[in-house]
Amino acid sequence: MQCRICGTLLFDTLTMLPFKIGADAIVIVKDLPVAQCSICQEFLIHDGVMERVEALLERVGQTSELEVVRYAA
Repeated sequence: MQCRICGTLLFDTLTMLPFKIGADAIVIVKDLPVAQCSICQEFLIHDGVMERVEALLERVGQTSELEVVRYAA
């Protein structure tokens, strides 16, 4: 698969990404599998992974301002 920005091949890696789930709430997902460009750092989250992230985010309490969760395969 090629990067939509610069055309370089994407490689599979694990990363950490923040997701805003409310006005004042952020969840950081660790060890998230993505396809990433080695040149411009653009990344792609596959549909199946994003579905799992959405399920993780639904389980997080909206009362905390910052929470860190691990994406477990």
